[in-house]
Amino acid sequence: MYSEEHEHIEYHIHTYNTPRQQQQVMQPPSSPPSTAPQMPQSQQAGTQAVDPFAIRGCLYRYTYIWMKGGNRFWFWPVYVGRRSVSGFRWTGRRWVYTGIDLNRIEMFTC
Repeated sequence: MYSEEHEHIEYHIHTYNTPRQQQQVMQPPSSPPSTAPQMPQSQQAGTQAVDPFAIRGCLYRYTYIWMKGGNRFWFWPVYVGRRSVSGFRWTGRRWVYTGIDLNRIEMFTC
């Protein structure tokens, strides 16, 4: 399930420096489910990018992501911007904080 190829995924540390304080990002409470979901059949051909409002409903929930190019993995999103989502990606052994461009995601489910 996990591939070493990361398709334009950037890795970041899991704290943010703010002028007032350093904020800790909420990590997943445990490892993700042991089985991966099947890709939904309702995929529309020609989709350009994932809508940030759609993936926002997955914040702080186990989310399965299918990337363009074939990679797929469990993800725990903690922030959604206009063009990217950041959170924790499951490596098969541990969670790693990462950011993903929304236009690199083919489909997701949470």
